[in-house]
Amino acid sequence: MEHPARAWTGHPLWLVGFRPFFPLAALAAATLPAAWVFIYTGLLSAPTALPPLHWHAYELFFGFGFTVLAGFLLTATKNWTHSRGAYGPVLQLLVGAWLVERLGLWFSAHLPTALFLGSQLLFTALLVGVVSRTLVKGRSVDTFRDNPIFVVVMPLFVAARVLMLDAGHFATGRDLTVALFRVMFVVMLERTVPQFLKGAWKVEVPRVAAVDHALKGLALLLLAGPWLPTLVRQGAAGLLAVLMVGRFASWALLKALRRLELAVMVLGGVALSVHAVLEAFAVTWLLSGALHVFTMGTMGLIIPGMLLRIAKGHTGRPVAFEAIDRFALWLAVVAFVTRVVAVPLWPALLVPWLWASALAWTVAFGLVFVRITPLLLAERVDGREH
Repeated sequence: MEHPARAWTGHPLWLVGFRPFFPLAALAAATLPAAWVFIYTGLLSAPTALPPLHWHAYELFFGFGFTVLAGFLLTATKNWTHSRGAYGPVLQLLVGAWLVERLGLWFSAHLPTALFLGSQLLFTALLVGVVSRTLVKGRSVDTFRDNPIFVVVMPLFVAARVLMLDAGHFATGRDLTVALFRVMFVVMLERTVPQFLKGAWKVEVPRVAAVDHALKGLALLLLAGPWLPTLVRQGAAGLLAVLMVGRFASWALLKALRRLELAVMVLGGVALSVHAVLEAFAVTWLLSGALHVFTMGTMGLIIPGMLLRIAKGHTGRPVAFEAIDRFALWLAVVAFVTRVVAVPLWPALLVPWLWASALAWTVAFGLVFVRITPLLLAERVDGREH
């Protein structure tokens, strides 16, 4: 069927940012943790010049998390600014840069340092440019007046990558990366949870502007966490946790917990708060369990439902979580509990717990990949272009 008035008449995959990047993110999530367990147990060698643990963290954040962020922001910014956004050749260029990044990391042991570093920064630089241009150009009609946060924060991902790729500054880069994702989740949860609660139960949740501003301000302040005085860092993290949990409590928390697709968002937000406190007070346990509160709690619980919800809603389908979708979310919960709770309680069973957690994550995101990919390869069912 021809659509002569459309901006893009090619394959539907290139209509809007979430279409190519959400399947790539789900595929990365379904493979990377399992690959890490193979590497950790000595069954595989790390396919990179990076130390294996550094590779694992880097790929979890940038091979998976940043890919989700790319799809989300490329889609959301066009809606916020009522513009067409990136599509067609621009999306193809971004996906090509993403593939260059993965190949550059894989063959890093054989690349000159400058070429390797360039391969790792190309995608981020291009994405920052596209997202910033959309937000700046559409500022006059922007739905959200606090979107300059993204223009300021997104370029810092470049610095975070450089630091994580340097063995001597890896820990600083890792902490900065977590703090950057924390800002993104704070903003996203503020905008989406009230909307979902209203859609599910017609609940109008109370919005307190001072709390919203304080949470974003604290998350931004904690970007400087590695360089802040200890008391300032601990105070900011503690206050962020109290405000976040308090806000969820005022947002019909018990009702949200009755619906798995909403419960995982709330629990992911609580995990974000818990991690902030654990990190600020240097609380840790076996194998950096505190960090996994964020990666498998916040990222691992929120993102699967987000991918399913956006893939359905933004292709003109009802946002209904079927039994297989809920099964995938339960598996994400199992992966979190196994990795964060079971490992510290029964450390003698570390390797079996790691296998169990990785398997649950792999199947969860594998199901998400299978569920969303056919939707994203097809036209919208309601006849709209994007």
